[in-house]
Amino acid sequence: MTHNHSPEGPEWPVGFRAHTGHGGLRPDGDDISVVVSDRPAVSAAMFTTSLFAGPAVVLSRAHAAGRKLRAVVTLAQNANVATGRQGAEHAAEVVGRVAGLLGIPAEEVLIGSTGVIGRPLPMDAIRAHFDAAEARGTGAFTAAPLAVARAMMTTDTRPKTAVRTVGGARITGIAKGVGMLEPNMATMLAYVVTDAAVAADALDEALRAAVEGSFHCLSVDTDTSTSDTVAVLANGAAGPVDPGEFAAALADLCLDLTRQLAGDGEGATKLLRVTVGGARDAAQARRIAKSVVNSPLVKTAVHGADPNWGRVLIAIGKNTGERDIVPERVTVAFGATEVYPAEPTGETLAKLTEEMRASEVDLAIGLGIGGGTATVYGCDLSAGYVRVNADYTT
Repeated sequence: MTHNHSPEGPEWPVGFRAHTGHGGLRPDGDDISVVVSDRPAVSAAMFTTSLFAGPAVVLSRAHAAGRKLRAVVTLAQNANVATGRQGAEHAAEVVGRVAGLLGIPAEEVLIGSTGVIGRPLPMDAIRAHFDAAEARGTGAFTAAPLAVARAMMTTDTRPKTAVRTVGGARITGIAKGVGMLEPNMATMLAYVVTDAAVAADALDEALRAAVEGSFHCLSVDTDTSTSDTVAVLANGAAGPVDPGEFAAALADLCLDLTRQLAGDGEGATKLLRVTVGGARDAAQARRIAKSVVNSPLVKTAVHGADPNWGRVLIAIGKNTGERDIVPERVTVAFGATEVYPAEPTGETLAKLTEEMRASEVDLAIGLGIGGGTATVYGCDLSAGYVRVNADYTT
């Protein structure tokens, strides 16, 4: 497995191409994107568990069940959620237009829609966009992954892309999402495409394993989006690869995207990484780690570079159902420096304060119960988060 990085961003795997353009979803800039394989593909996908899942998710779930997705269309700045029957009709119309443009069945198209909830799509502008795209033809599909990642952005401050190679195949990933972000399936919008030849069952297994150790370990503000989608499409153009190596590369790519998403959380100035060890099992470790990474008191302490280990303890202690956690066995460290049950000196705390001014902050917790471990990813909480969300729709 190798990483390929360049200032221009990654390239598409063999057989994939893309389009971006302005469809009236935001005042200016690209806000519609389409990624397509020029040959049949196999696919796997996961979606939000929200009770208010949007029409894009409902439609995409049905299409993903066939495991033959070949294209993804994304509408940015408008989630098309809580828009009733009209919203469902609009989502289906967009999928139909994309399928017609590409000459493929509608059931092979996945749709993602992200942004403000409760507003209908500006269908007249979207129709005009696809009319123009049809006039140009798919020969004009020349957008790079970085351009698609930018077109997907809402409150993101930067595009998220990642690439890995395994054998002779390339795996390219793009993602967006920096708020309304606590996954209960995958999280935000993340699309991965590859020219590796992978069986559908193996692809699904690899995706679920990758999500479990990456996107499922991500939280910015504890709120699960109505539109969360992650999907992987494999068209086989580069031939077969070792299944184990492919699964490892996919997991590494998803973790890369997870770190980018956490570090760009709304208003964030720092990536916060919390590792819990010595737990009863991995599930308990993740619950405790999430409890800490989601604590507003911990997040604000990190923002202020304050090694306030008392806030970490209260975030652990509020899990009153975890009866096997005994305070006398718990340890807490900021970076490599233990602060509990040790009694750090003023000099040590001053050093920790300086270390916590860095762009990444690590917290390590030991529970002293068993061998379960988990690492979760989040960010600090600043006044910028309040400002972004207070002004979001006005």
